[in-house]
Amino acid sequence: MLRFSFVALLFAAVGFAAVAAHAGDLGASPPPSASAAYDAASLPPGDLGASIKLGREIVMNTQQAMKGYVRAKLDCAACHLDGGTVAKGGSFMGTAAYFPQYNKRSNRIITLQDRLAECFLYSMNGRPPNYASKEMIGLVAYISWLSRGAPLFSTPAPSNRFIEPLPSASPDVAHGAKLYQQQCSVCHQANGAGVAGAFPPLWGDTSFNNGAGMAHIDRMTGFVMHNMPKSAPGSLSLQDAYDVSGFVLSHARPVFAGKTLVENTPLPADYY
Repeated sequence: MLRFSFVALLFAAVGFAAVAAHAGDLGASPPPSASAAYDAASLPPGDLGASIKLGREIVMNTQQAMKGYVRAKLDCAACHLDGGTVAKGGSFMGTAAYFPQYNKRSNRIITLQDRLAECFLYSMNGRPPNYASKEMIGLVAYISWLSRGAPLFSTPAPSNRFIEPLPSASPDVAHGAKLYQQQCSVCHQANGAGVAGAFPPLWGDTSFNNGAGMAHIDRMTGFVMHNMPKSAPGSLSLQDAYDVSGFVLSHARPVFAGKTLVENTPLPADYY
């Protein structure tokens, strides 16, 4: 089980407070619409705006921005469409307001940094950046910016939830294989390896590991149903999405290395 210091929680509070303070200067307002969620021209001035912009860049171009931290050939935007601004497409809208929260897998209260660390460990099959690094702070700043106006300790809006109740029977993997060939292979390739820089691998050594959210069939099914194929999102039925997800998840992928130690670099007291 991963353990992090109280300092990590403090960083989460400070990161969110900085954005909340700026929003407070503008007066209370509801969360922005998806179309208005991110506009580089409307970012706060100075270092805060630069940090938000860095966070967006990391989400959109993770492979380039986080070399050495990711082993999967994925960008965050593969699962968080348009940088996390698409409803039912891995939206970040309001996400910062959901933390701190209890996490069943970790059996403890986690911060937004902890949740981001999970993404690096599972979905990226890599390692998380230091909690005090400009990259981690940038990700927190970006997600907090997209969450401006959301009440603290709120819960995800139904419009953002993409998990659907699954059919009672097991997925029809043979049917899923046919659907994959017809609807998915043009982007993700017949061997599931994807196309570097364009379409993520869905299985194999360079894909997400078996602990990732997308390795759970309920999450993949809902995501596929609402967002795939990219040429015709929402065209697949629940059963079709369930079957093709079952086919994808029937393939081998990296195994999560749960015993790996995750350490944060010590910093001198005057850093704080």
